[in-house]
Amino acid sequence: METVRSPDELRYWVESWRLESRSVGFVPTMGALHEGHLTLVRRAAELADRVVVSIFVNPTQFGAGEDFERYPRNVELDSELLQEKGCHLLFLPETETIYPEGHSTYVDMGAPAERLEGEFRPGHFRGVATVVTQLLNLVRPDIAVFGEKDAQQLAVIRRLVRDLHLPVEIASHPTVREPDGLAMSSRNAYLSDEERAAAATIYRALSSCRQHIEQGERSAQAIRHVLREVLLQEPLIDLEYAEVVDAATFEPILKIRSSIVMLVAVHIGKTRLIDNISMEIDG
Repeated sequence: METVRSPDELRYWVESWRLESRSVGFVPTMGALHEGHLTLVRRAAELADRVVVSIFVNPTQFGAGEDFERYPRNVELDSELLQEKGCHLLFLPETETIYPEGHSTYVDMGAPAERLEGEFRPGHFRGVATVVTQLLNLVRPDIAVFGEKDAQQLAVIRRLVRDLHLPVEIASHPTVREPDGLAMSSRNAYLSDEERAAAATIYRALSSCRQHIEQGERSAQAIRHVLREVLLQEPLIDLEYAEVVDAATFEPILKIRSSIVMLVAVHIGKTRLIDNISMEIDG
């Protein structure tokens, strides 16, 4: 595995693969890699001949008072994991590479970035859309792989690629979970043992709602009620939102039909966690 830091080095390797008619897959990350990330790397390796992974903790997607400074960083361990999982090139850009002095160009998104994460984390998707656009332009992959744990982010990126006519296919992979259902996340490392036990309630609440829908419930308001009720039974959970939305627009719905996403965001102690379950409904 090669490790590069500059766009010129990155370009050299990608262009050399192009000359060999090899396809390029890309997995952008913020590091602190876990099995969820590594699953995306393996998926990229299935879809492309060569795999590029970037590690960049993007300052513009963190709001005031969020965890940018304490976000876990361990590039040495991350590099070892990637080498084991078949990554061909690790891109480690400096902040000055992505945001050079005088940088003033940003990507502002409309729907589906306006609600939920967009509402509770103002500026978050502006930062995400900007850095993803830059990374896609730098790597120029044939395919980029994102996890479904950040369902709204995935929808935003799909819209971004469509609206800006970026020549890349966006692939996704289902959320990778711990044995008790908690979605794997770099932020899980912040949780105390007691908080970690409480966090299992998130998936339990989503699973309860999925079961109600499978049994025939079609009122979105009834599902929201169940979602909130289960979450609030756990005293360590501070609920931020619990919503049922259309999978394409991320607008709230009244009747459950077609493609939906149930999403939650909670605080447990000082840690903010998100999760979701998507469903396809017949009829």
